[in-house]
Amino acid sequence: MIHLDAAATTPVRREVLEAMWPFLTGEFGNPSSHHALGDAASRALAGARRTVAEWLGCRPAELVFTSGGTEGANLAVKGLALGSPRGRHVVLSAVEHPAVVESVDHLRRLHGFDVTVVPVDGTGLVDPSAFADALRDDTTLASVMLANNEIGTVQPVTELAAIAHARGVPVHTDAVQAAGWLDLRLDTLGVDAVSISGHKLGAPKGIGAVAVRGRHPLEPVLHGGGQERGRRSGTENVAFAVGLARAVELAEPGRAAAVTRTTALRDGFVAEVLRRVDGAVPTGHPDARLPSIASFCFPGTSGEAVLLGLEERGVIVSSGSACAAGSDEPSPVLLAIGLDPAVARTAVRFTFTAATTADDLAAAAASLEATIASLATLR
Repeated sequence: MIHLDAAATTPVRREVLEAMWPFLTGEFGNPSSHHALGDAASRALAGARRTVAEWLGCRPAELVFTSGGTEGANLAVKGLALGSPRGRHVVLSAVEHPAVVESVDHLRRLHGFDVTVVPVDGTGLVDPSAFADALRDDTTLASVMLANNEIGTVQPVTELAAIAHARGVPVHTDAVQAAGWLDLRLDTLGVDAVSISGHKLGAPKGIGAVAVRGRHPLEPVLHGGGQERGRRSGTENVAFAVGLARAVELAEPGRAAAVTRTTALRDGFVAEVLRRVDGAVPTGHPDARLPSIASFCFPGTSGEAVLLGLEERGVIVSSGSACAAGSDEPSPVLLAIGLDPAVARTAVRFTFTAATTADDLAAAAASLEATIASLATLR
């Protein structure tokens, strides 16, 4: 099998498993326990926190470990919006992940927030002037994802954050899909909060983190024993936090080389698909995009049918966000960039890791051509 669905998840790296193993076996202590076993767990958790905090450019005290990207988005969006004294208004882009969209809808339904959705252009980019127009004196938070998980478009988050800060509005960015590809440091992005998920860069499912500038009040989403400095109650998952830290250590040193190599592979793959498949429609920005995502629509087909045909030929891909798998509704992201619903239903997403090879992509392009051809004979 050729796995080209890395945007859904990546395999856990062996080095990560080895780092985690002691804390799943002999060093199983609760970091809140005041004895030797608990102290060992506490030290391991603190070390993991330092590593991930350095990677995100925040102080260890500003980092909160979570169960993944969804919880991280919930904590950042709800926590910052409810913690702010400014008012009851939130701004988000039209291409946010459901974790952000549903968190904002929760604020609207249960807490009376007003919501402004900023549209995007045909490549998925937010217009900075439209973003500026959406901000109000009572805006408590703006949330704009760094890189879209379906079409790969990378937003001008630094520019947008500067616009928001000029109005005194804090900014959260969902950087789940960008982890391992882009610089996620708070100062680089200019944001106040960034959320990530470990299983996108070789850590297990079930661990993530949020970095939130300490100057911003953060209302907890989970209440209980007051762990994570009161911002996320619940016994900390020490082994998985250690695994996330190890994944970060492995990803960062080779990131620049991986970006250069994978960008070239992606561009070659896009060109090969367009050569082989008449009528293929690439989606997302041609340049401001992640190296790891190539997405298309194939009008006249079904995205799910193409997916199944590729799987029969040994190529694993996705018809869009894994979070919406099984839905018959067209992707809100594709509708937001102006695609007709019928065309949006034909979407297929190919996503890569740094280990994806040119041979993998050549085989995938040939399999795609054969799949489209076979579907055409059935019409």
